Amino acid sequence: MAASLPEYFFRVRENGAFVFRVDTENRQRRIDMDQIAAVNIRNGEIKPHGGRVLSERDLAEIKNWMAERAAVLAARDIDDIKRAVDHLNLTAQWAQTKATDEQLEAVTDDLLLTMHDLRSVLVRKKADRLMKGHKGD
Repeated sequence: MAASLPEYFFRVRENGAFVFRVDTENRQRRIDMDQIAAVNIRNGEIKPHGGRVLSERDLAEIKNWMAERAAVLAARDIDDIKRAVDHLNLTAQWAQTKATDEQLEAVTDDLLLTMHDLRSVLVRKKADRLMKGHKGD
């Protein structure tokens, strides 16, 4: 017995997705996908497509997908940052053990400016968090 297809399909795009209702219950036994909405994860907007009215079920499925997608994207952000930390460590090891003078000359200024900018942001954000923590004292 073949697994049935989901009732909704979300075609991911940069800020959200286009939402389609999937229909396999037709005479030709083919998959029909009817766009019902466009969603924007950043601002939470759900726009019905083509003047349609979304059902409560449609809205519930869309909101559930949006919440799950936001969680996936947040986890990816943290993973990306952890990978960046690994890359910085690997870069330090490369600079210390393998890099030629020419290679170092090609990247040193960019790395120093980038790390200075990052350090400034992190120090300022940490100070902000510490000040928030002391306001309740």
